[in-house]
Formats: sequence, structure tokens, C-alpha cells
Amino acid sequence: MSDKTIDPLIPVEGWHVLHLFYKIEYSQWQLFSRDEQLRAETNLSTLVQDIRATPNTQLLLLGIVSPKADLGFMLLTPDLHTANLFEKRLTQALGPDVCTSIFSYLSMTERSEYTTTEADFIESLGKEKAPGSPEFESALGDFRARTSKYLKDRLYPNLPDWPVVCFYPMSKRRAEKNWYALPFEERKRLMGGHARVGRKWHGKILQLITGSMGLDDGEWGVTLFAHDTYDIKGIVYEMRFDPVSAEYADFGEFYIGLQLPLDELFRRLQL
Repeated sequence: MSDKTIDPLIPVEGWHVLHLFYKIEYSQWQLFSRDEQLRAETNLSTLVQDIRATPNTQLLLLGIVSPKADLGFMLLTPDLHTANLFEKRLTQALGPDVCTSIFSYLSMTERSEYTTTEADFIESLGKEKAPGSPEFESALGDFRARTSKYLKDRLYPNLPDWPVVCFYPMSKRRAEKNWYALPFEERKRLMGGHARVGRKWHGKILQLITGSMGLDDGEWGVTLFAHDTYDIKGIVYEMRFDPVSAEYADFGEFYIGLQLPLDELFRRLQL
């Protein structure tokens, strides 16, 4: 963890998220003796255990599909100092010059400003049930429970071990179609339709949206978890026809990874 003399940098809410993608420099790796290679693998294995033993910290190990990259990590942790320390250690874990950074992305878990507020729900509910009635109070209680779980899942997620992981950055357009020039109510209406498309994939896709305004080049990072690449392809394709994507979204590079245990990752990377 971070140096005990340095005060932690923990946000008011949410966690820091780092996506890290590397190429393995095999010519450098092959200069190591087999004993040196084994020590390097043990070093990374020990580091992974240390990171995963850190409170409120998660680390996913990814074998990247295609030569775009070889190795990927997804790190979630509250303290920015801890994120910085672990990122440097992960980069050097297999030895100097073995891992070359191809792409990285810093973001934070965040709540959505477009979710239904309690005031919105009460106004809508009041049209169907008498305020103060047992039915009204029961429905309101259910709403509060759902909202509490939703916020916890957004801000402090427990990431699944689903095998397929897709990551891409995205931003909203400011040119001809300027998302930020739209009134809030119009943006909320559009995002409501966008969310309805996403809900069709419930149980097949788990999505984590993280905010990166002021932290990285894009505005959001999108991480999709699935059991089947068909579903990754399907949800991204269907979303393309929704106005939020079709008219207002710009996308960065896509990275597809497979969650693997470390011993299999070493075999996959031929280390």
C-alpha cells in the first residue's frame, strides 16, 4: 500500500479505476535465464496476491485477444496513491523493459445524473396510488431499496469473474450535434431510452460506466462483462442505433480480454 507518511487521496464517493494494457517484449524476456524468469513470475504472482489482499481493492487479470496487446489489468481501489503505487509495480513486476505500456486509462466509479430521483418517483407513484397508503409506502420502500443497491453497484462494484471483458473509452460530441448544449430534461429523456436498450441484455451483459472527465483523454470508460462474445457484439451493435450513440457518441479503441488465472495467463503468454 501507499507510504504511511503520505495522506491517502480518497474521493468523497467512488473508487479510482485503472485499465492497463501491455505488450510483452519477448526478446528481452528471452535474455533472462530460466531461474530469472521463474523469479519474475513469482514476483508478479506475489504482487497480485498483495493487491488483492488490500482492503476495497480488486484486480482483474486479462489475456488480450489480438496482437493489439498481450496482457491487461483492471485495478479498482479507493486511494489514488495506492493506485499509482500498484500501477508502477505491475509495470515492472516481470523485470525492466519486459512490459511495454500500449494503452492506459484512469477513471472513477460514479453515479449517473440521469437516474430517477425519489421526487420523480413519488410524483409518478402519486398518480397510481394514494400518498400515505400502505401500497404507496410499500412501493416507495421497494424503490429506495433498489436505488440503494443500484448506487452501491455503481460506486462500489463487486466485479464478476465472467470470462469475456470488453473495454473502450467514449466521449459525447460537441460539434454539429452538441450533447452539452441540450437541456437537462432532453438529455435525461434520451438516456432513459438508452438505458431501456441496455436492460434488454440483463443477465447476459454486466456494464460498468466510469467517469474520466479531467482524469484522462475521454469522458467515460465503458467496461462490459459477458459469458459470450456474441452478446458483446450484440449490445454494442444495437446501441449504435440509439440516438445517444448514433448522434452524440464518439468511441475510442476497443480492447477484448479474457479473465484468466495467473498460471494460465503465463501459459497463454508463453512465459
